[in-house]
Amino acid sequence: MYFDLSGQAAFVTGAATGIGEAIARRLAGAGATVAVADCNFDGAAAVAESIGGMAFPVQVDITDPSNVDAALQDTLARTGHVDILVNNAGITGRAAPVWEQTDEDWQRLIDVNLSGVFHTCRAFIPHMRSRRYGRIVNVASVAGKEGNPNMAGYSATKAAVIAFTKSLGKEVATEGICVNAVAPAVVRTRQLHSLTAAQIEYMSSRIPMHRIGTPEEVAAVVHFLASPDCSFVTAQCYDASGGRATY
Repeated sequence: MYFDLSGQAAFVTGAATGIGEAIARRLAGAGATVAVADCNFDGAAAVAESIGGMAFPVQVDITDPSNVDAALQDTLARTGHVDILVNNAGITGRAAPVWEQTDEDWQRLIDVNLSGVFHTCRAFIPHMRSRRYGRIVNVASVAGKEGNPNMAGYSATKAAVIAFTKSLGKEVATEGICVNAVAPAVVRTRQLHSLTAAQIEYMSSRIPMHRIGTPEEVAAVVHFLASPDCSFVTAQCYDASGGRATY
């Protein structure tokens, strides 16, 4: 089977709902043991139980480096190794123009969407380097390429995730580790509840396919990037945007 993940272990953040849940299910279906990681432990436990097999929940606060380190050690105690890290956890923040955004609004987006990715990558990379194998997939956004009005903080952090991915991918390019990003357009998840109808209409109207994406469609792209078949692809950003962005 192509993209077979048998015998591999994956750590997926923000996996209690939405895109993260779809990714966890997809990777588990391909044979991986999946750590369903989320700050909401009860939600992660419910997803892990419904997946069955070797899936298990892990509580993690990606904004806290020590908590990330503890989550890694917990996972290694269960699996012995981690082959795949998917940084999916993120927030959209409050939809408002820049002049209405508070310091707290801005900092929270940076803490979760950008620093969280840094914390997990920094924690997991030494383990992957020691084994000379790894796959890291960071979930960015088309907003990080084009910028969405009233979402300046979200757009800025997702742009930073794309640049971070390219830098890290080049740093470990000769060590058997592939680091890539996925940039979805608007996807039907609970995150949409924090946005206005006008904001959703703005984003969806720019998709040439004239529809919102699904979590499963994003998970399909992540599956390839998380697999051994992704052996000559690194430091790239793959769009899952229905044609909205093609660069």
